[in-house]
Amino acid sequence: MKTTTRVAVIGGGVVGCSVLYHLTKLGWSDVTLIERSELTSGSTWHAAGGFHTLNGDTNMAVLQGYTIKLYKELEEITGMSCGLHHVGGVTLADNKDRFDMLLAERAKHRYMGLETEIVGPDEIRKIAPITNTDGILGALYDPLDGHLDPSGTTHAYAKAARLGGATILTNCKVIETNQNPDGSWDVVTERGTIHAEHVVNAGGLWAREVGAMAGIYVPIYPMEHQYLVTEEVPEIAEIIDAGEEHPHVMDPAGESYLRQEGRGLCIGFYEQPCRAWSVDGTPWEFGHELLPDDFDKIEQSIDFAYKRFPCLERAGVKSVIHGPFTFAPDGNPLVGPVPGLRNYWSACGVMAGFSQGGGVGLVLAQWMVEGECERDVSAMDVARYGDWITPGYTLPKVIENYQKRFSVSYPNEELPAARPFRQTPMYDVFDAMGAVWGHQYGLEVVNYFAQGDEPRFETPSFRRSNAWEATAREVKAVRQGVGINEVHNFGKYLVTGVNAREWLDRIMAGRIPKPGRISLTPMLSHKGRLIGDFTVSCLSDTAFQLTASYGSQAYHMRWFQMNEAEGVELENISDRLNGFQIAGPKARDLLQSCTRMDISTMRFMDVRHVTVGMVDCLVQRVSYTGDLGYEIYCDPMAQRALWAVLWEAGQSVGIKPFGMRAMMSLRLDRFFGSWLSEFSPDYTPAETGMDRFVSFTKNSDFIGRAAVEAERASGSARTLVPFEVAALDADVHAYEPVWINGKVQGFCTSGGYSHHADKSIALALIPTELAKPGLQAEIEILGEMRPAQLISEPYFDPEGTRMRG
Repeated sequence: MKTTTRVAVIGGGVVGCSVLYHLTKLGWSDVTLIERSELTSGSTWHAAGGFHTLNGDTNMAVLQGYTIKLYKELEEITGMSCGLHHVGGVTLADNKDRFDMLLAERAKHRYMGLETEIVGPDEIRKIAPITNTDGILGALYDPLDGHLDPSGTTHAYAKAARLGGATILTNCKVIETNQNPDGSWDVVTERGTIHAEHVVNAGGLWAREVGAMAGIYVPIYPMEHQYLVTEEVPEIAEIIDAGEEHPHVMDPAGESYLRQEGRGLCIGFYEQPCRAWSVDGTPWEFGHELLPDDFDKIEQSIDFAYKRFPCLERAGVKSVIHGPFTFAPDGNPLVGPVPGLRNYWSACGVMAGFSQGGGVGLVLAQWMVEGECERDVSAMDVARYGDWITPGYTLPKVIENYQKRFSVSYPNEELPAARPFRQTPMYDVFDAMGAVWGHQYGLEVVNYFAQGDEPRFETPSFRRSNAWEATAREVKAVRQGVGINEVHNFGKYLVTGVNAREWLDRIMAGRIPKPGRISLTPMLSHKGRLIGDFTVSCLSDTAFQLTASYGSQAYHMRWFQMNEAEGVELENISDRLNGFQIAGPKARDLLQSCTRMDISTMRFMDVRHVTVGMVDCLVQRVSYTGDLGYEIYCDPMAQRALWAVLWEAGQSVGIKPFGMRAMMSLRLDRFFGSWLSEFSPDYTPAETGMDRFVSFTKNSDFIGRAAVEAERASGSARTLVPFEVAALDADVHAYEPVWINGKVQGFCTSGGYSHHADKSIALALIPTELAKPGLQAEIEILGEMRPAQLISEPYFDPEGTRMRG
């Protein structure tokens, strides 16, 4: 048996084999897969084998498209059959919300190059003739949908990997993973120890156990899942005899997916009375067995299926497949370098292995070999969960996700399971004031405040929701007086040490400020992609505070630790520092009334230590609202005292609380971008306008410098621009296509309604040569082409006099 390897991949399911193959494809041949039993011995062997491109996250959909197209390549490389059936598929919509979701997805697909289309009931009956279309408004048809042979496909990945030089060890159970001081790993197996530079946890059903060997918690649980295979169905036999195949049918209303299987049908369910399996750990001896049949659990689902597909009621059941497979809390995979560990990688929670496995293998291999992925994979980055997550939180979220697998995914939806979990000292105060809560990174965040008899729940919708009036009210309060909200949804970091400035000059692309001042700066990958949008506050020559997105803490800390240096101490103080933002024309008056310090001398982008009431605070003159504003940070233990003095003094100037819905409307007045919308690893500084914050003159070889200087010299092919949209009852959310001169030439990164300007705004990336003021375009919103005009001057404070004055 081998005793050394560059990469040890633990787990021989479809995901582990995909990772192994893609590593060899990118040039790493000294790689080894270690499987406790035989290949496919976990959830892979009993998978239904369906694949599709539909996914609410656009980059995930692209990777699913890659996965599907990869199968023919595998067949050509190996000479093995994956058992491919590209039969196409329809996803049904029986109500307006579901149809809106399909319209939104179809619009995204236009610029992604996916040839999907919206079809009506008559077309559905032609495409999928066994479907009863009573009550169906329409469907999304995707010609790429299909199914395959799970075992054959997994073995094709394995053979392709072997052809690239990989080694596969079966019947070789891993017992321990122990890290060495140099960052390498000793993988202890029943057959001996393998020394590996890198370890990949692709343990599937056993990923929790494999993670525990390295001292980490993997937030996944297996769920029981059941599908049925029927005996021959005459209607299907007739289609086969005509030389054709019946397509897939996804019926969200019935929580089911259906496809042809031989001369019969295969139908599976995501039933509401679902059950988690083996909650306290997957037995090592489990493998090729199934769970007992449980028709009671899917009784209602079957009854619904009989109405949607009447031929099912006359079909006998040939076999029942009831087995477990794993889910993360949000249903997306957990992929990438595990924060806090060197050379330890995750490829877990891939519940749609035959739709996503190829894409997961590709991006993880790119990450390992090239240092970063070709696109933003935030939706499946293992770092989207920090050390706050617990098994008690994970379990109800996994159950919720399973139950909502085929539900409508709304852009404004706040799912209730496992909430509230993490709260600030202000939670009960804001709750008593009518807060309607959202959440970020496990933390409760105010979306807006309901008043009077307004409901305490925002109705999920693709169109303007019942938060409209409250958001407009809060925007008005900020623009005309002073608004207040928490700054808890900022990630905060303290950087100290004799080499702190030098380190920041290398990590950050922008200018590092002098003591008492603030700067805004992007943080870049080595390829010049945006991986952070930071405020840097210089507290002294050797102390700096950084602020960025709260939800990216583990992501950013991982990058900082990967680039650590001597003479620099870094602390994540996100939950050790809280406070408030005040913004609006009366913000200065309010703050001055609460302190003896002369606030009038505080310039825009200044930072000072100020005693506010009884509380020692760090005050920064900056505001994401684009208005006159201050961020006031303090010890959370003193936050209620800080609130009391600001709230009492604010009564004379009309102080009002505001939430994130108003914040996102206010930022549109100034065309401010937001993290993971305008600013993400998909984009560069030049494309998004962030290059104005890059210091090309500073004497530092900052990370990504060569890439951004090359782009500066050549120019970017696309540019972020604002549009005013003639919207009806729905505004841009993200990824809507931009039509220019009759064809799709761009897409929206985000948008919404500016309540201050009373206009619908979209931010979009379009070809640079077309980015001229007054450009006429159309933006496709929920299937409707809405006129849009490129605008160049912000609707609020275009000269920045109020913000800077």
